[in-house]
Amino acid sequence: MSAYIVKRFLLMILTLVGMSIIIFVLLRLMPGNIVDIMFDSAGFVDPAEKANIERELGLDQPIPVQYFEWIHGLIVWDLGFSYVSEMPVADEIQPRIPITAKLAALSLFFAILFGLPLGVISAVRQNSGMDYTLRCISLSGLSLPSFWLALLILMAFVQYTGSIPIYINPPDNLWDELLLYSIPAAAVGFRSSALIMRLTRSSMLEVMRQDYIRTARSKGASDNAVNYRHALKNAVLPVTTIIGIEAAFLIGGLIITETVFNIPGVAHFLVEAILMRDYPIVQNLVMLIALVTVLINFLVDMLYAVLDPRIKYAD
Repeated sequence: MSAYIVKRFLLMILTLVGMSIIIFVLLRLMPGNIVDIMFDSAGFVDPAEKANIERELGLDQPIPVQYFEWIHGLIVWDLGFSYVSEMPVADEIQPRIPITAKLAALSLFFAILFGLPLGVISAVRQNSGMDYTLRCISLSGLSLPSFWLALLILMAFVQYTGSIPIYINPPDNLWDELLLYSIPAAAVGFRSSALIMRLTRSSMLEVMRQDYIRTARSKGASDNAVNYRHALKNAVLPVTTIIGIEAAFLIGGLIITETVFNIPGVAHFLVEAILMRDYPIVQNLVMLIALVTVLINFLVDMLYAVLDPRIKYAD
């Protein structure tokens, strides 16, 4: 087990190094930089002043030099300064991380809360009216873009309540915070719950056709015991995989939702930084998302051994 963990950590480091190279190179392939944007908005170009600003920002150095300086900064936790606000990148990012983390966690909670039990109900009542209804709902969840659903929710609130549930001021207490985040979280979690529901249904139907399920029924086990103690317990592994993938997706996939609801989280801030070519902000935020994705995949692999004792990771 220890050897497997060491191998996985080495693979994680290799993956993150590859991601850092891709992030850094792709940013530099984008046309224009922060200095070009500054001078374009001013309406004139002074070559000497432009060269001086590029030198101050380190943009005149060769690309490999800029890359290794950035990596060294990551190692010593010196993330640099924002080109736009001139504040430390860590100070800009840190207060936004809890906002996005809370929104993603609440979205995942809604997805599991509705997706898992409805998937089980759809499977145990296969080809019934309830099953067809739930399958239609899941298809609509997969087909409906979350940003469009968010806009519909905003229009419905304006039409029927005369208010608009967007982020204006920081919530005063935990209850206000929960109410504020629950609406965008439900809009995002609807798609994830539809995906979890369909996968749970498919996995449950596959397990319920196995011989040991028929044996349990023939021994007089109740439907609840068969469905939940035997079938669901063995059908949950692929569902765990998709929950992990959705958790990683939600960290970086809230861009449109945070923009629609004006939530000052990481994803919304990333969009603004990309538009302004604020390289230090973009690089570090995307690396943060990559790190979270890699860690979640690692935790899901470790969770397999807990959920299924038959899985052993050889040394």
